[in-house]
Amino acid sequence: MENQSTTKDKKIKRTTVTSALPYANGPIHIGHLAGVYVPADIYVRFLRSKGEDVLFIGGSDEHGVPITIRARKEGLTPQQVVDKYHNIIKKSFEDFGISFDVYSRTSSPIHHETASEFFTTLYDKGDFIEKFSEQYYDEEANQYLADRYITGTCPHCGYEKAYGDQCESCGTTLNATDLINPKSALSGNVPIMKETKHWFLPLDKYEPWLRKWILEGHKEDWKTNVYGQCKSWIDQGLQPRAVTRDLDWGVKVPLAEAEGKVLYVWFDAPIGYISATKEWSQKTGKDWKPYWKNEDTRLIHFIGKDNIVFHCIIFPAMLKAEGSFILPENVPANEFLNLENDKISTSRNWAVWLHEYLEDLPNKQDVLRYVLTANAPETKDNDFTWKDYQARNNNELLAIYGNFVNRTLVLTHKYFGGVVPEVTGLTEQDETTLAEMALFPARIAASIENYRFREALSEMMNLARLGNKYLTENEPWKVFKTDEERVKTVLNISLQICANLSIVSEPFLPFSATKLLKMLNMEPLQWASAGTASILNAGHLLNTPELLFEKIEDSLMEQQVQKLLDTKKANELANREVTPSKPTIEFDDFAKMDIRVGTILAAEKVAKTKKLLKLTIDTGIDKRTVVSGIAEHYTPEEIIGQQVSILVNLAPRDLKGIESQGMILMAENADGKLCFVTPTQKFENGSEIR
Repeated sequence: MENQSTTKDKKIKRTTVTSALPYANGPIHIGHLAGVYVPADIYVRFLRSKGEDVLFIGGSDEHGVPITIRARKEGLTPQQVVDKYHNIIKKSFEDFGISFDVYSRTSSPIHHETASEFFTTLYDKGDFIEKFSEQYYDEEANQYLADRYITGTCPHCGYEKAYGDQCESCGTTLNATDLINPKSALSGNVPIMKETKHWFLPLDKYEPWLRKWILEGHKEDWKTNVYGQCKSWIDQGLQPRAVTRDLDWGVKVPLAEAEGKVLYVWFDAPIGYISATKEWSQKTGKDWKPYWKNEDTRLIHFIGKDNIVFHCIIFPAMLKAEGSFILPENVPANEFLNLENDKISTSRNWAVWLHEYLEDLPNKQDVLRYVLTANAPETKDNDFTWKDYQARNNNELLAIYGNFVNRTLVLTHKYFGGVVPEVTGLTEQDETTLAEMALFPARIAASIENYRFREALSEMMNLARLGNKYLTENEPWKVFKTDEERVKTVLNISLQICANLSIVSEPFLPFSATKLLKMLNMEPLQWASAGTASILNAGHLLNTPELLFEKIEDSLMEQQVQKLLDTKKANELANREVTPSKPTIEFDDFAKMDIRVGTILAAEKVAKTKKLLKLTIDTGIDKRTVVSGIAEHYTPEEIIGQQVSILVNLAPRDLKGIESQGMILMAENADGKLCFVTPTQKFENGSEIR
């Protein structure tokens, strides 16, 4: 079958939605959620609400060098690492309501089989080229070195711990051969260059087709950031790209001559979408092929911007080469989310981890989903702050959506025993409100269908604002005493808006929508029901109202900010360079120093100074005065009786008019804190320290 060029103007019977496979070398954080998984979940939930046939695919990417690096760091096997983090990631997605139809993994037998078959198909068709090249090799470790296993000095900024693929200091993409003074991360030795053979996908062969398919075929419908990155790559000229590498962890290259080689992770990971669909097929008994091979299927990839080239250029080229698969209709990639004005970094632990979030902020999945969608990095990098998180919860979710629902239900229980009242007559305002309510589902749908999820969320909240405004202006709590019939209509209309919210907010706030349905005593309804003013019939009994959202206090946010500050401090301490040793001295130089055990007998602050204490010390030889700069670390009262190590043969020195006769030995940590160097048990004053 020939690949489709586009699914425009074709009748779509089903949609296949993939989401980038997260590396199983650590947990996932809010950047992952904002960039890929919440937008994908909103889109899928919306399609399901419309009654469409949609398959939502996810899974863990469990091959590649990051896995082997994590395994070495934690003293585990690669399989143990991916087992550990796959389970953590999978549970985090479940906890946040990311509604995958299947969440698979690339270490599974079905994936290894599928990826091997894909490679073999292209190999048998002669689509690969074979090339010999020189690659860094660690003679002691007896291993070719992946780029991440080589460190050295960045040629652009001089950072001395840059990796062979990227400098984390300046962010420049590198080749391992660019590094100055390269060293193996395995042994610390200088690697040699050694010849090796690999198979390459000739991307240059597909450049004319990609230029037409993307630059002409998707100029209008792909996001500008996606289209722009694709155009830049194609305009620079595409080069053959290796599909194999020398590594012992991954999908084995299915060739007798390829011993010790695996499929490059960029090649095998996107095939994981197909193998995951096969796994879903085995579990459900449904045929997987229509979701990947029928031209009446729409394929959508949700990814972050770092994956654009793989999903828009390389994977389509692979599918084109294979010949029987459809191509993506759209790849609505997002930019990056920063955290408190700093780039999210797994290695620096600068992140809000999803599993930790729910420990600190239980039952607040929808708050995070809301904030990440409202502030989504759809066209440019955006910043997540705890201050904004708190403000959006308190001023929007709580004050608008939650307040409207709570007031409506509480008043209905108060005045009508929790029974939906009848409409007794419509005013012009009622009719205007109902007419406006009817427009929201189409507006929200249009935004979602065009991958403008921030805009869609804003429209959903505008419906809540409409309800809040309507209820406030009609003041049923004041009118009830004089016009009960009017209150019936006002609360009926308000309840219809609540029922509409339960439908249109479900893609964004699934937990809150479920809670609202329970309070309304409703079963979930599909999108087609939204916009109508007769969802709840008069006489329908409501359940007891509960708060949808709660106020988030400053103290809770201060804890989260402090957690990040503690992380930053820990990073600074961990990365602080140890002071280099002083010039070498001879033993005779050391022997000249006379260091004794002494006891502090008295202590007082030196007037007009912040740092100095005047100490009286019993050295065993005599009782003498020493001026020491420790006043910011110790009070005079707490150190009386403290044993110290004192250099007793140091020449006297005048400090603030006081003759100081010696020096106390102190240790200073990376944080600048001082502590006494002292015997581990009580020793006689005057004991020599050797």
